[in-house]
Amino acid sequence: LVASGKVLYLGISDTPAWVVSQANQYAEDHGKTPFVIYTGKWSVLDRSFERDIIPMARLNGMALAPWGVLGAGRLRTDEEEEERAQSGENGRSVAGEDWKRTEGEKRMCRALEKVAEEVGAKSIRSVAIAYVMQKTPYVFPLIGTRTIESFKENMEALNITLTPEQVQYIESEGPSFDVGFPNSLIGDGTTPNFMVLMGGIYQRMPVQSALRPPVTN
Repeated sequence: LVASGKVLYLGISDTPAWVVSQANQYAEDHGKTPFVIYTGKWSVLDRSFERDIIPMARLNGMALAPWGVLGAGRLRTDEEEEERAQSGENGRSVAGEDWKRTEGEKRMCRALEKVAEEVGAKSIRSVAIAYVMQKTPYVFPLIGTRTIESFKENMEALNITLTPEQVQYIESEGPSFDVGFPNSLIGDGTTPNFMVLMGGIYQRMPVQSALRPPVTN
């Protein structure tokens, strides 16, 4: 398909980072077309995507198209959940799962609500979208919408600028995120590791930052 010109760019989804890296190395070594974009599950409620996928994409120059950014419909305020209960609309349920949020999900939603008030956003879901778009470059979330209101929420995310402190606050209120070994030992390069400092001189090479809307006063 690539050779015939029917496919210009290759993407891959829901695949271990080491498989993608090996495939792209093979493509480079043999004059083949590499993967240029990766699709996988990522949201403020599930950050395991950040453990290996984001570093892999950064080093391979790949874009990211995460799905599940809105937490499978579980990002809503207390008021919105009460309105759904009163109207009987309820919410999305998968495999018999209770449509109502867990206590951990409620805590995250309240954190998003606090940040939404700080940045002047009308929806906590807009903040959740902005979070993934501003964590790393070249992020293009895959988000479905059924209503004009949802479409406006999606677009509002493009005008939100989150500070590093707000990102840190959102992450502190979310589910526990374990970077796992060896990241827990050597770190991700953002701060000096004591083992590295013991062995020599440390000089951090900054990674590329995501584009953000200009801050308006």
